[in-house]
Amino acid sequence: MRHRVRTSFPALGLGLALLLAGCSGDPAADPTADPTPDPTSVPTTSSAPSTSVSPTTVAPAPTTAPTAAPTSAAPGTVPPAWLGTRVLPRTEAGFGEVRPTPRELRNRRFTLPDQLPALPGAGFASEVESPAPDAVIARSTWRRGCPVGRDDLAWVRLTFWGFDDSRHTGELLVNTAVVDDVVRAFRRLYAQRFPIEEMRITRAAEQTAPPTGDGNNTGAFNCRPTRGTTTFSQHAYGLAVDVNPFQNPYVKGDVVLPELASSYVDRDRVRPGMITADGPVVRAFAAVGWGWGGSWQNLKDYQHFSRNGR
Repeated sequence: MRHRVRTSFPALGLGLALLLAGCSGDPAADPTADPTPDPTSVPTTSSAPSTSVSPTTVAPAPTTAPTAAPTSAAPGTVPPAWLGTRVLPRTEAGFGEVRPTPRELRNRRFTLPDQLPALPGAGFASEVESPAPDAVIARSTWRRGCPVGRDDLAWVRLTFWGFDDSRHTGELLVNTAVVDDVVRAFRRLYAQRFPIEEMRITRAAEQTAPPTGDGNNTGAFNCRPTRGTTTFSQHAYGLAVDVNPFQNPYVKGDVVLPELASSYVDRDRVRPGMITADGPVVRAFAAVGWGWGGSWQNLKDYQHFSRNGR
């Protein structure tokens, strides 16, 4: 039986947003943990655990062409016309060459056009269909052999705050067991007006697309095993979420993913969309018991949150 749940909340004032931030606690991270890196966030290298390429590092050309930047626009506020189109040479490890961040993306703060109709209302809203409709599953990475059944995935549409200071509507495909957690976390982020660039379901074609190193999709379910093994990541179970991966890259040694996000390896120079240990994103997911990849010791996966902390 299919269930649809819709929730909506009025727009929250700044005072309530600050109250929510003050009432939430910091996560209890284990600094000695050495989790397996998220295989949807890092490809194989000879010196790193064998993993698969993240869809956030292989962004295809946008479905809606970016608007050309007006001459008066500040760098980073308008997507460059080449976004998602300039393919990087592949290394022997199979991912793109790590290169300096282009000037247009060093202070990245634009939001791409929504791919879904806006949810009704003026504040935070969410709508859940469980199990996810067949048409939604068909455009996802789910296939036979995935470690989660298609009927155990829920389609979550929710509102988020963009870098353009506007309300947007995105979508996530998540395990039905964590629907409430995900909605609660993003409700808190909306109240805090934490900016997100894009939120949509990962498409199967992205798993094999040539790397452009400039993707920035906030996503959840991605069915792909760790390269060279039969082990699936938490994303393959629908139990993990990546938030603004360009501003919050995967970093291990010389490996940076997305490959053009080198500017964001410097975590002391905080810019819009970045996740910090004491910031609203970590607090929002800690409030529902999720762990953060930015607290890992042997590598940093600043974009990554999961129910089991891996």
